[in-house]
Amino acid sequence: MIFLSHIYGVNEVAERLAFFAIAVNMVTYLVKEMNQTIPDAATHVTDWIGAAYVLTLLGAFLADAYLGRFKTIFIFSWVYTLGMVLLTLSASIDSLRPPKCIKRPCTPASDGQNGFLFVSLALIALGTGGIKPCVSSFGADQFDEGDPKEVQKKYAFFNWFFFAINMGAILGITVLVYLQQEKGWTWGFAVPTVAMFVSILVLVAGFRVYRYQKPMGSPFTRFVQVGVASVRNHFRGVEVGGDTELYEVRTDESGIHGAPKLAHTAQDRFLDKAAVISDPDEANTKNRWSLCTVTQVEEFKSFIRVLPVWASTIALSISFAQLSTFFITQASIMDRRLGSNFTIPPGSVPVFSAANALILVPLYENLIIPFLRRKTGLRRGVTSLQRMGAGLFISIFAMASAALVEKRRRSQGEPQNMSVFWLLPQFFLIGTAEVFTYVGQLEFFYNEATDGTRSISSAMFLSEIGIGSWISTALVKIVEGLTGGLEKGWLRNDLNQSKLDYFYWILTAINAVNFLVYVVVALRYKGRGGSGASVRDEAMVEMGSQGGLEGDI
Repeated sequence: MIFLSHIYGVNEVAERLAFFAIAVNMVTYLVKEMNQTIPDAATHVTDWIGAAYVLTLLGAFLADAYLGRFKTIFIFSWVYTLGMVLLTLSASIDSLRPPKCIKRPCTPASDGQNGFLFVSLALIALGTGGIKPCVSSFGADQFDEGDPKEVQKKYAFFNWFFFAINMGAILGITVLVYLQQEKGWTWGFAVPTVAMFVSILVLVAGFRVYRYQKPMGSPFTRFVQVGVASVRNHFRGVEVGGDTELYEVRTDESGIHGAPKLAHTAQDRFLDKAAVISDPDEANTKNRWSLCTVTQVEEFKSFIRVLPVWASTIALSISFAQLSTFFITQASIMDRRLGSNFTIPPGSVPVFSAANALILVPLYENLIIPFLRRKTGLRRGVTSLQRMGAGLFISIFAMASAALVEKRRRSQGEPQNMSVFWLLPQFFLIGTAEVFTYVGQLEFFYNEATDGTRSISSAMFLSEIGIGSWISTALVKIVEGLTGGLEKGWLRNDLNQSKLDYFYWILTAINAVNFLVYVVVALRYKGRGGSGASVRDEAMVEMGSQGGLEGDI
């Protein structure tokens, strides 16, 4: 099954290669080719990244409810490729860009030129939204959970999946960014377009040997049904106690097609009211808006149980958004010479972060986990929550480092002579934080999800990257407005006149407060498990027109 995950992993590498080739250099493209200001370009990029990751909720919904994970990946890969084709055309046809800016004020791009570019980026964001929530879950589906050896390999898969993501990222921010700088934007966008097309062919090559999970209907509909039924029964005076009988079907599988039954838990008892059988003679077991199964209730409980964890890890995504915006802008005005004959492209500087992941993942998998396993007795050395907490803690020092370095850069007599390698600590630390938190989230949300909500759960933590990008955009606008705007504020069109280090200190404070909140949430978190009221089985008989509980035991 490892072989299967490698086949489909090519698609993820190609998608990340294209995405990062765009993300890390799009600010530069918007400023130099579309004549936008630096703050506007930064907010447009974070808005786009935000949309790409929030749209994972749509992709996950379609995968879990209707298409299945493979079809969703396949269809949205084509959407992604179409967006890349349009982006390449935008870069290669002169009439789709404003004239070169010789002196300020620059001629702005027309509505039509901006519209064509934004449509291409929207298609890429939509493609990302369909691919990203499915690839990790589809890869994990290839491992048999009934085989202990494959279960262990499945957990290692999440680390190597992250390794593949960063391999694509490194290729995107080195080879492709170099192409964009040396050969032009057309080559820089055309190559990942071809790579994306080839990856679709590779994905299809494994079509006959993949393991597939059938779509199980809309989880959101089931969630709403539980909410409606529990509120309705609450106002009817239904109570949940130790002797309360809860409804469940008598089949081997649950009432959710293709999903096993879930054991009842004692948490969130209010929702149990959706499954209470108050009158066996009048119970309508066919109408899930009035009576839900225990499994359906527990599925909803599993979803809302992880929401506090999800919300308390968003701050890292705000900091991570700086990798493709202000970190790049800093690098663009520093000394990027490597030897006497080579200058590092600004968009390639994030390689410090991605390369860190390539080093840490094998080290963590082969040395740290075995060591921690001997100390703690846990299969993965530490829990997913502990791993995520370590990443959030490291992120505090990442942004503090960024603030200190920017303060030093700005205080130099000639800031442009300061070596770009001064940025190495902030890139290294934010990359380390990502390794711990991102992989921890992959493990956590997959394990806590039920069979019918695996893609939705993957989309949840991906969407926080998008929400973090949007919050970053909002923070930039707020700081810009409160401190004097583009001319006198902290964030100006000229970083040498800005006070970007103040903005980084704000992010440091946000990360510190967020970490304390996360610790409280993690300590209070209880996963699936527990016992509760007795479960009442439904007889396998035809229901009457009134939907009464016939064949009652």
